Amino acid sequence: MARVPELEDILNEKFESPAVKSKTLVSRSGMHIAGKVPSTAHLETYVAMSAIIHGAADPIASELGDKLKFIRIDMEGSQLILLGLAGKAILAVQATKDFKPEEALKRAQDLLDADIERHL
Repeated sequence: MARVPELEDILNEKFESPAVKSKTLVSRSGMHIAGKVPSTAHLETYVAMSAIIHGAADPIASELGDKLKFIRIDMEGSQLILLGLAGKAILAVQATKDFKPEEALKRAQDLLDADIERHL
């Protein structure tokens, strides 16, 4: 079972940035693990759709003989970056348009280096 307070602390520490609007850990089955969803979103819909989108893209990359790094959804005022975390969870990061997906990848690796998996 997830130890949510510890996960919340790690998420907040690793993704502290004025460019990051929200960060959410989602199970691959579409359940909320930790973090906050954007204030205008419904939690259940947001986490389920994040898992579905990531779950659809992963096999496409595999079919192409490659590995999925991230999914970036560009919107008018922001972007959503979805990253897989070691096969256990998905990280959904809503950020300003100038936030680089590579920065999200680096910070996601920092989460793994902080041994986030032991909290899942």
